[in-house]
Order: sequence, then C-alpha cells, then structure tokens
Amino acid sequence: MILRFSRSSVMNVFLLFVFLLTVLFIFFGCASHPTISHKTLEKGETYYGYTLSYENVFPVFFYRYGITNLSDVGFRLGVPVYGSGIDYSRLLYEKENRRDILNLGWSLTPNSNFDVTYYKFKTREKPKNITTYWGLRGMFIPKGINGSQSTRVGILLGAYINDKFGYEIGYYHDLASMPITQLFNPNFDSADTSQWWGNRYIDFPHISDFGLPTEHSRLVGLSFRVTFLLGTTGESRKKSLPKNAKPSPVINEIEE
Repeated sequence: MILRFSRSSVMNVFLLFVFLLTVLFIFFGCASHPTISHKTLEKGETYYGYTLSYENVFPVFFYRYGITNLSDVGFRLGVPVYGSGIDYSRLLYEKENRRDILNLGWSLTPNSNFDVTYYKFKTREKPKNITTYWGLRGMFIPKGINGSQSTRVGILLGAYINDKFGYEIGYYHDLASMPITQLFNPNFDSADTSQWWGNRYIDFPHISDFGLPTEHSRLVGLSFRVTFLLGTTGESRKKSLPKNAKPSPVINEIEE
C-alpha cells in the first residue's frame, strides 16, 4: 500500500512541528551563558559563529569585537529572542600557551541571568590545535519564572578543536534550593518536611504551578553546548610571549 500526502497536510504537519518547537523554546528555556573567544582578540578583531545548547532549542548567534588588546565585548542573538545577551571579557594574565580571562555577562531567557566567570585556558598545538579550559562561574537570576531569586555557583569544562569547533559542559548549583547531596536524587521534593532538612527548602519549589522548571530547578543550572566558529577578521597576535618574558598579572608587552 502506498501512502500519499497532500501538500496541505504536509504543510500542516510542518507548522505543528514548528509550533511545538517554539513552545519548548519559550517555556523550557532555562538560562543562557556567553560564548567567549578561545583566543585573545586584538583591537578591532572580530570573532563570530553560532552555538547550539541544551539551554536553547534554536541556535544562538554570537559576535565578538576586540575593543582593546586586552578586552573584547560580545553580542548574542537568539531565535527569536531568548538566548540573546551581552558580555564583556578582560584578559588578566597570559604567558606562552596559558591565559586567564574574566567575563561578565547578561542573558535574556525565561530565567534571565547575570554571570561572572573566571576562565583558565591552555593551548596545545600538537598533535592537533586544541585549546582546553575550565572555569568557575557565579550566576544570579534576579526574577525567575516563579517570581523569586536564585544565586548559583559551579564549574565548567570545555575545549576548542582546530579553531572551528568547541564544546562546553557545566553545572551551577543553587545552595538555597536543595542540599548538594540530593543532586542526583530524582525523587527530591522541597516540600517534603519529613526529611532531615525539614522545612528549609519549602519556599523554593523546583516545579511551577504550570508544571515547568522554576529558577530553583536543577535543570536551570545544567549547561551543555557546542559552538561552531564561522570566521574571524583582523589578525591575532602571537599565541605566546617571548620565553624570557616575566609573568605579570596583566600583560604589558601588548601594544595598545
């Protein structure tokens, strides 16, 4: 038996699919975070691409611009809007193949958030051009979908390969919403006062009245993303300083 579908029925299915994706995007978008450059940008240099992440159903496009030889600013545009944001990165230390970066960011999502992240990068040129990094992140949601605040801290790990592809995974925990020992307990209930924590977490529900994750949910603290670099303009300075250069908390050798 051969099934035949009319053009209108195919279009209806496609529109339903788009609608469901949009609903998932709007109501299950958790939080979002900046995509920073894996290399130091010179003044006037740009760095752009897109990121796919657990936090956002659709791609988030990013564009970074070097405002000095030590700092750059990033802009993100989500589809349609969630995942959009702005951030600022400052180079704190660089010697040979290592560097430290401080990043301040803001993101627009159902749980719009501010981030402060300290990154440590290391580049290996052989056997492949791989840049690995880890970071400590503080995250603040001033008003989530349930109307309250959430303060989170956590760690992230990531890498970039051949200046084309990168990935990152992280988790940021809300210590006020649940004990860290219950992180992997799927049956945790903040309203269950019979447990050893009593009523300590009763005012921090993880699920809203509509059945959606609140700003206190573990899901909001989870981050997994892959990044695709589309290109750069301008020229990067050399990846390493002279071997006899003295370490300094801020690079003085770079020409402003």
